[in-house]
Amino acid sequence: MSDNTTRTRAADLEDAGEVGINPSTNPTMGDMIAERFNRRDLLRGAMAITAISATVGSKALAANQQPATTGARTSFDFKEIEAGVDQNHHVAEGYDAHVLIRWGDPLFPDAPEFDPLSQSAAKQARQFGYNSDFVGYLPIDGSSDHGLLVVNHEYTNEELMFPGVGLQDAKDAGFAKMTKDLVGIEMAAHGGAVVEIRREGGRWALVRDSKYNRRITAETPIEITGPAAGHDRLKTSEDGSGRQVRGTVNNCAGGVTPWGTWLTCEENFNGYFWAKLPEGHAETANYKRYGIGAPGYAWGKFHDRFDLSKEPNEANRFGWVVEVDPFDPTFVPKKRTALGRTKHEGAAGIINADGRYVVYLGDDERFDYVYKFVTAGRVDRQNRAANFGLLDAGTLYVAKYNPDGTGTWLPLVHGQGALTEQNGFRSQADVLIETRRAGDVLGATKMDRPEDIDANPLTNRVYVMLTNNTRRTAQQVDAANPRSNNAFGHIVEMVPDGDDHAGTTFRWEVLVRCGDPAIKEIGATFSSETTKNGWFGMPDNCAVDSRGRLWIATDGNNQKATGRTDGLWALETEGELRGTSKHFFRVPAGAEMCGPFFTPNDETLFLAVQHPGESEEGQPATYESPNTRWPDFKDAVPPRPSVVVITRQGGGRIA
Repeated sequence: MSDNTTRTRAADLEDAGEVGINPSTNPTMGDMIAERFNRRDLLRGAMAITAISATVGSKALAANQQPATTGARTSFDFKEIEAGVDQNHHVAEGYDAHVLIRWGDPLFPDAPEFDPLSQSAAKQARQFGYNSDFVGYLPIDGSSDHGLLVVNHEYTNEELMFPGVGLQDAKDAGFAKMTKDLVGIEMAAHGGAVVEIRREGGRWALVRDSKYNRRITAETPIEITGPAAGHDRLKTSEDGSGRQVRGTVNNCAGGVTPWGTWLTCEENFNGYFWAKLPEGHAETANYKRYGIGAPGYAWGKFHDRFDLSKEPNEANRFGWVVEVDPFDPTFVPKKRTALGRTKHEGAAGIINADGRYVVYLGDDERFDYVYKFVTAGRVDRQNRAANFGLLDAGTLYVAKYNPDGTGTWLPLVHGQGALTEQNGFRSQADVLIETRRAGDVLGATKMDRPEDIDANPLTNRVYVMLTNNTRRTAQQVDAANPRSNNAFGHIVEMVPDGDDHAGTTFRWEVLVRCGDPAIKEIGATFSSETTKNGWFGMPDNCAVDSRGRLWIATDGNNQKATGRTDGLWALETEGELRGTSKHFFRVPAGAEMCGPFFTPNDETLFLAVQHPGESEEGQPATYESPNTRWPDFKDAVPPRPSVVVITRQGGGRIA
């Protein structure tokens, strides 16, 4: 948007230093799709009619074709809600959506109640943090009614949190209205939370005196592990070992492991660092590749470790996947460097047939890559503790999508291929610290903002959320697709050859191109059974329930242009209705939909409503004048990002 008064905090973080950030000449995902499908196929709306989709009876249609009724039965048995925009949330008929926990809610018996006019860093560190993103549920004793909720706190909106501040655009390097005390509150509101919850009498509630409850912040001591740990490029004046770091930031999506740990991912870490590197510094090219140096926060104004002129290596200590044991409140979180350093969106995984654990990873940047990590060891289902080092040893791969619908996983291993000292990689630590450049050198496929990636354990299909890429020009694609100025994104479905997730080859297909099918120029390919409420754009997070059904959460709907907020949609992936989407939940004005996560019995669905009331185009928002005061709707209380819990009225599974 040209009007900076209506820019969002998320947009500032995502855009910081991003123009031209991937300088490689690697083919884009658009190039691959364009080569794969000829013009005649496109005019016939045959984007989904290939080897994969043929096996499941795809019926995706070109945007200009008229809807038809098949009579096929949907696997989602709920009445679709109406798309729209207002100040509250909405859920499908027959379901209850309750706010479980809000920003500022106390997590401990001695924690203070929320008072937005009397906050402090010490208070915030004992309260639920801001802007929840990933939500995971870990059962206690196998229960779907009693467990631990693990929640990421991605970033903060100072214009909505603090009176009189307003949106401080990243170009205002002074951040004049941000004080050290306010920055301290922001740092305490980042990170994540472990919260014990229990369902009694049909209603979920926080167990406030739980021994498990915990806050992790931008100040929490964290251990650096894996191949990059101890490397000189990770050493600072505060940590001469290169193995200890304070805090985790911009924790976006994540995952939970089969051994009961929580993986939380550092995404737009670049926006936290101030100043420029000293002239001729060895990290200059590395930091440029990650967009570091355009601050979105005032932290470097008060904390030397976020000032690159004083601590030039500190930024190398962020951009990792962090593992936490929620069942041990004394556990020191681990930054697992073997999984690479990118703007990690998520870290969902699957146990391969041979027992190895495979984690799928998206680097949320325009023109960046899809990755996976395959452990060297195998999951020990009988001995939980034996799995705690699994993520320190294994092989990281980056994806290359071929025009014929096949794909190859390229190993990011020092000494293999072009990852040599001659190309600036002196060790595996260098490969991991500069994961993006390693992908550039190997010729990985440039993607349209890869975000959440989830594997379906019932079918072995893998779903990649590609949110959008409005910076793709017409010169970077041809008439065959995908779209230049791709504002609505798409979803790619991958199938590992031989159902071997640890293997190096796969097949791929575009499951759906997103956007309004009624507008021919958009080129959406939802099934003709999709209603005017059922289409969505900007797929971000996803979840596969226990029945193998795919749910999509969105981020970035231009509410003025589309007349709808973000929300949660259910998407058919098999049979005649493949590509049919239904609208289940929508967020209040200004908000983004995050999560989602189901209990093992599918009777409870957890969602995160992020930045409610945030600025929209033509509707700037501040603490004093937000676009909604959800969920409290009190004049003296600002909007509060919250976790929502959804259950079926009368009990039973989410249909």
